Amino acid sequence: MKKKVYLFLGMLSFSLGGMAQNMLITLEECQKKTKENYPLIRQYDLVSLTEKYNLENLVKNFYPQISLNGQASYQSDVTKMPIKIPGMNVPTMDKDQYKITLDVSQVLWDGGTIRSQSVITKANAALEKSKTDVSLYAVQDKVNQLYFGILTLDEQLKQLDVLTSDLQTNYNWVAAMLKNGVAMVSDLDLVKVELLNAEQNKIEMQTMREAYLKMLSLFVHESLDPSTKLEQPGDILDWDHVIRRPELSFYESQRGLYKAQESSVKAKNSPKFSLFAQGGYGKPGLNMLEPDFKTFAIGGLRLNWNFGNLYTRKNERKLIENNRQQVDVQEEVFLFNTQVQLTQIKNEIGKYQKLLEKDNEIIQLRNRVKLAGESKYKNGIYQMNDWIGDINAENRARITQALHKMQYLQTIYNYKYVQGN
Repeated sequence: MKKKVYLFLGMLSFSLGGMAQNMLITLEECQKKTKENYPLIRQYDLVSLTEKYNLENLVKNFYPQISLNGQASYQSDVTKMPIKIPGMNVPTMDKDQYKITLDVSQVLWDGGTIRSQSVITKANAALEKSKTDVSLYAVQDKVNQLYFGILTLDEQLKQLDVLTSDLQTNYNWVAAMLKNGVAMVSDLDLVKVELLNAEQNKIEMQTMREAYLKMLSLFVHESLDPSTKLEQPGDILDWDHVIRRPELSFYESQRGLYKAQESSVKAKNSPKFSLFAQGGYGKPGLNMLEPDFKTFAIGGLRLNWNFGNLYTRKNERKLIENNRQQVDVQEEVFLFNTQVQLTQIKNEIGKYQKLLEKDNEIIQLRNRVKLAGESKYKNGIYQMNDWIGDINAENRARITQALHKMQYLQTIYNYKYVQGN
């Protein structure tokens, strides 16, 4: 029984080890992990905290406002009675005066100022988050470029392996012919040179692939070793032409901010009511003619209405409307440019579809030319240089097809990116 358990654990560890060495990752996973780990993602939390603190501070404006004030003064003259009454000493005020007061005020109605400021605070937070969405969406394009860059190198490496295998077969075949005295050493050397060139190209491509993987690792916040496999995305495309870019939400957030600012203009021109109370100790007290220090208190209802704001109200509203119209123009220009870009990309997709059809024909013809060259060389009527040229020409045709295939897929995803899907 123990042997069976050990055997099962061994097979399991071997299986998991194989999975780790051949990790498969998709474009959607890369995009998701990038969005979750990109440093800019923390901006959302910071904006939310700023909004929370600002709203809390605004609410506290409804709390009683308390202030302590003190004053000591000396004046050159004081108010005096303009008449003298015989037999009566009319008191006068002292020229030195002292006062310390505790003032308390409570807002009853602020004209909607605090409420409008709260709306503006929320609109600003929504705008900042929309701006972050736009910045994060731009990162998606960088991930797409890296991902398809690696896929393109993978396709080139596949074709390079096919070429190397073909050259190695020919090398073994020419070596056998050389032993039988029906081939020259120079022919074998030519094939060897092509094998070395293929090895050099492979080293360059593998080095470039590792560099791309390291850059992609930074975006997805996960280590991707050279054995990591990237899944080719599908070529399904929706032609509904509906644009869903985050920039549109950004423009809408700007309009929301301007709408909130309109309510602020109205609140600024409204009357404000509050209760107030003042208690103090000083000389003189409320009775200005008493020379002694006294305590005093006063309270009541206060009205504050600043009519000066009425002069600028009309222009402030016009400025807000002007800003709103500028946003409308920016959105219209963005939609126009995006539609132009989508039309251009759609034409490129059609172009690559036609190129891929021709690539198949070219590869078939190049393969026939290569096989004919092989037959001619065996019959001694073809030079090795010419035959190698045929082999390389077929390889270039296959690489071109691979490049067109990757360009076709990348163009499809460029369309989806520009469209906002």
